Amino acid sequence: MRAPDHTRRVVVTGLGVISPVGNDKTTAWSNLLAGVSGIREITKFDASAYDQRAGGEVRDFVATDWMDAKAARRSEASLHYGVAAGKQAVADAGFEITDENRTEVGVVFGTGAGGQSLMIDNVNVLRERGPRGVAPTFIANALPDSASGMIAIETGAIGHNLCIVSACSTGTHCVAEAAEAIRRGDCIAIISGSTEMPLIEVGHAGFANMRGLGDPRPGEPLGTVSRPFDLTRNGFVLGEGAGSLFLEDLELAKVRGARIYAEVVGYGSAADGWDMIQPIEGGAGSARAMKMALDRRGVPADEVDLINPHGTSTPLGDRREAEAIWAVFGDHTRDIEISATKSMTGHMMGAAGSFEAFATVMSVAEQTVPATLNYRDPDPDCDLNIATETHRREIRYALSNNIGLGGHNGAVIFRRYDGD
Repeated sequence: MRAPDHTRRVVVTGLGVISPVGNDKTTAWSNLLAGVSGIREITKFDASAYDQRAGGEVRDFVATDWMDAKAARRSEASLHYGVAAGKQAVADAGFEITDENRTEVGVVFGTGAGGQSLMIDNVNVLRERGPRGVAPTFIANALPDSASGMIAIETGAIGHNLCIVSACSTGTHCVAEAAEAIRRGDCIAIISGSTEMPLIEVGHAGFANMRGLGDPRPGEPLGTVSRPFDLTRNGFVLGEGAGSLFLEDLELAKVRGARIYAEVVGYGSAADGWDMIQPIEGGAGSARAMKMALDRRGVPADEVDLINPHGTSTPLGDRREAEAIWAVFGDHTRDIEISATKSMTGHMMGAAGSFEAFATVMSVAEQTVPATLNYRDPDPDCDLNIATETHRREIRYALSNNIGLGGHNGAVIFRRYDGD
């Protein structure tokens, strides 16, 4: 452990993705740029009894490509996705974890809920076969921190290890807290990210009864169900997957000759303290998180060129987020482009923030803005500069914003790295 140094700089050198739009960095990014929706009819359970039958499912994923077969059998998809994304990020960074450095390489990897399907399976076994049928390994593999633990086992990274759970802001908090841990000297590098597999029937039913799930436009494909900030939006759609960012000390990255995607320069976290479901009036909690992210290291508000928003496509949620953006950026809001990637993936819940951090980092690295799919009818209550076509542009700073159930807000800012 090194002495804290708040001037220490942290960069992104590796990326990993398991998602409805692709199971690796290259495929996912290409599909985001092409406007390919990963939202289709749910196949993971029989959704025929529901009015809402759309989901952002991960396809063509084989857990044993990424982990031991016995460990895979004992666990479930949220853990599998997290291990795969984390391993991808390490490989993409070209970082070798060795006996000499493994105590200085950490894992900060979270989830919104953890192994819900594993819990349900064992409850069903208990009812059908009695207590002796319950797997002795299910508890350890169903806990929210199972992914962070298994990533350490699979990669050998045995430094600072943490699982953050903050609903839909989980991924943002994990990435940004990992960067802060490197700054304070806990580690030289961290595998950060989050994972989620919310496409289980009881969860779908709960969100449907909450009236949170949306419908596609009448007569149009299921892929139009997620339309952030559009006047006709009427709810979100669940998605699944994982995202991982490999973060490291800038000086180490330079010594290694690592490719640097972007620099992590801002982080804010704030609570609404208002309601377990609805965001506070004016999006005040989200606004404080974004303002904190700007202020932490003096990011000029008028140099933020892109925001990947929470943008779930709920009528009130999108309006509150738009109000928060205006509260923080004022007239500069008109110059900030909004790239809402949930339009293609659905709401990946605890994995949303890390996947969207991946998309934001790629935007900065490639100086390219992915379009917001399905945006057609502007809403005067969400007066934002929505990107409707994928295009190149200068991006100096980009912000990824998330708002979680329970009033958890998080924002992280990435800066273009030009070798300075």
